[in-house]
Amino acid sequence: VIKRLSEDLNLGVEIVAHPTVREPDGLAMSSRNKYLSAEERSSALTLSRSLLAARDMVAAGERRVDVLVARAKEMIEAEPHTRIQYVQVVDEETMTDIDEVTPKAVMAMAVFVGQARLIDNMRLLPEDS
Repeated sequence: VIKRLSEDLNLGVEIVAHPTVREPDGLAMSSRNKYLSAEERSSALTLSRSLLAARDMVAAGERRVDVLVARAKEMIEAEPHTRIQYVQVVDEETMTDIDEVTPKAVMAMAVFVGQARLIDNMRLLPEDS
């Protein structure tokens, strides 16, 4: 979205995307992590685990987004203290929902863990795909 905005407004600024910075245990770094109890933090780890599971499924040949989203939701809902706001797969440039995995597919999610709203995302195929 920011990259597209910069291009549309001819700002002359190059926006460079980078992978999400993560804690050693895999949780996406966020100021909201400090609000998690030890048990909630353990549950929160399912966000990164579900993203990695989706990426592994894609590496194994799965291309149907509904299957990937269902698996991610199943993993998250199996953990206590979680309430899914959304799990979706979008095109990273247009941020529109897609039905089949493409080279620019990103799984994105927002999940309440306890009272903290956590977001995470991951590209489903390697950069050079």
